[in-house]
Amino acid sequence: MHSWSAPDVPSLPGHGLTVHLHDTAAGALTPTRGTDETATLYVCGITPYDATHLGHANTYVGFDLLVRAWLDAGRKVTYVQNVTDVDDPLLERAEQTGTDWRELAESQTDLFRSDMTALRVLPPDHYVAPSRRWISWPRRSSACSPTAPPTAVPLPEGAGGDTPELGDVYADLSVDPLFGTGAHLQPDQMIEVFAENGGDPDRQGKRHALDPLLWRRTRVGEPDWDGGSLGRGRPGWHIECACIAGKHLGSLVEVQGGGRDLIFPHHEMSESHLRVLRDTPAPVMIHNHGGMVGHEGEKMSKSLGNLVLVSELVAAGADPMAVRVGLLAHHYHSDWEYTDAGLAAATDRLDLWRRAAAGESGPAAEPLLQQVREALADDLDSPRALAAVDDWARAALAGDGEQVQGAPDLVRRTVDALLGVAL
Repeated sequence: MHSWSAPDVPSLPGHGLTVHLHDTAAGALTPTRGTDETATLYVCGITPYDATHLGHANTYVGFDLLVRAWLDAGRKVTYVQNVTDVDDPLLERAEQTGTDWRELAESQTDLFRSDMTALRVLPPDHYVAPSRRWISWPRRSSACSPTAPPTAVPLPEGAGGDTPELGDVYADLSVDPLFGTGAHLQPDQMIEVFAENGGDPDRQGKRHALDPLLWRRTRVGEPDWDGGSLGRGRPGWHIECACIAGKHLGSLVEVQGGGRDLIFPHHEMSESHLRVLRDTPAPVMIHNHGGMVGHEGEKMSKSLGNLVLVSELVAAGADPMAVRVGLLAHHYHSDWEYTDAGLAAATDRLDLWRRAAAGESGPAAEPLLQQVREALADDLDSPRALAAVDDWARAALAGDGEQVQGAPDLVRRTVDALLGVAL
């Protein structure tokens, strides 16, 4: 499945620094690996039943900074992102609107691609949709078959199709002693969050309330595929990501990322699946999560309908680079609230930078380059990086200090390559 076109990334003198990231599981900053190791990144993608809102954009722009910092440090990067185009919310939206689920998924994925292109987000190396490539994984790869791990438990009750004795398949999490260590939640909290996020803790026949679905057998009106010995059906959400990450990133996912709302159950359960499939206690090195974006006093979400869409902002005349600057004004790990005033401030900031960078000379740019590199190496501190660009731009426009010929060109390349903002 194709992603989107990659923007050019200008070259810079020297090289970047080792990036330290906040690890959700450890609750502390953790250094990523050195330049001799290929960086492996898995970021959970959209469920394409509605357009890209600023909460989505906040996540993908945040991890775009990580990729750019890694590349600047001289690391090779393998970046994988999925698009969950087979999932209950998508199927429900398709039924509500009388739209074929495939057409809905493709149209919203196309819109997401155009939003990422407008925001100059570097595309993943592998962009994987379960319906396109992985829906036959039970037969293609025994390593990703729900019947391969000893945790697989079939439940015939409630199954459909012409072979009802082949029921839904669940993972038995009791065999994973490390389950729950990443989210730091008590058992009753996990059950509550699981139920609020598509889980079925009350399903009869499961060995434990938290056991997640591996393979959902055929239901009337739902898409299904040939699962070989499993019968017709479709994979569960958590196993989809585990299999995609395992296939494309190998034995270690250096950074598993997404919004904070994915910490539990999704990331906890997908890593549990990876532990079983890869027979390793630590298939993920760093768990990294972005903050939530609010609007009108609530977290921005499709269910509440308080969405601010990237495409609508751009259609109304907003410069996509101003939208990106507005996102970068907030640390990726923080929660914040979108306002029109915030976008206006980002537009003014972008104008300041462009006016300053349009000249032929200005203050030396090498100190700014170092400041931006240091800010990104420190848990992707974009507000600090933006403040450094502000200082340079004001000094350039005021004519302060020694004016260096060609300095604005290096500033433009720095802001482009590291912050993804074209001036």
